[in-house]
Amino acid sequence: MSVAEPFTTGSPERPPAPPVASAAPETAARTRPVSSRLLRSELWLIFGRRRNWAGLAVLAAVPTLIAIAVKVSPPGGGGGGPNFFASITSNGLFVALAALTVELPLFLPLAVAAISADAIAGEANLGTLRYLLTVPVGRTRMLVVKYAAIVIFAVAATVLVAAVGAILGLVLFGGGPVTTLSGTQVPFAPAVLRLLGVCGYIAVGLSALGAIGLFVSTLTEQPIGATVAIVTVNVLSFILDSIPQVDWLHPYLLTHYWMNYGDLLRDPVSWSGIADGLLAAAAYALVFWAAAWARFSGRDVTG
Repeated sequence: MSVAEPFTTGSPERPPAPPVASAAPETAARTRPVSSRLLRSELWLIFGRRRNWAGLAVLAAVPTLIAIAVKVSPPGGGGGGPNFFASITSNGLFVALAALTVELPLFLPLAVAAISADAIAGEANLGTLRYLLTVPVGRTRMLVVKYAAIVIFAVAATVLVAAVGAILGLVLFGGGPVTTLSGTQVPFAPAVLRLLGVCGYIAVGLSALGAIGLFVSTLTEQPIGATVAIVTVNVLSFILDSIPQVDWLHPYLLTHYWMNYGDLLRDPVSWSGIADGLLAAAAYALVFWAAAWARFSGRDVTG
């Protein structure tokens, strides 16, 4: 029996109930499965733009330059760069770690800032935000999808840097057991797993920055201005974290725990610093996504 048919109990005089029929489409609409079409569309928008491909190419160029430079001129023991540079010639995986260390303060955050700033402000600037919301797409669902795409991009950008560095490093310098920061050696396969853990940890921190970017993106219709604001927040956090006189502020800074990924390269792994970093990133992501939702849910979209 169809939902739209009148429900009878033996009384022929009982008329049909129109409200039941009219509520059926609404119930069906509420219970329909969630489609991934919007997320796929958002990912295509991010990874299909040539400017984003250019940005990813810049990220990949850094480990390439590091590998070639070290191959041409091996570093001495007293260099002032990251400690991973001195270990590159002993194992190619250190090219990936050196590249991540170099790119984490600026290049990777800049890439995430550009994507997150464009999430809402870019749509508003192009005039497509109003039409996107009339598809219809709920604002909460849109923010969830936008942030999910930012997280996916953060993971992809981090893995790209590590993968290019690891592949070139292994080709130019070989592999084998990896010497940890504790001075012990671990086999190659567990070392690769630790490198993937480093990528995951860094991507979580960048995703927290992406939540800040999503919030800033709801405040303006100018993606470039939003990008500058996000990068400024990131750089200011690094600067404040390096000033001993404000050490009371350090645990509350976004970037304070980012370098804790080195704890994954100790033997045994020091999980306390990793846990602190993940907790801080989750707190930032939750607070600023909620702020973005509060701002966007009440925003008058006219563009």
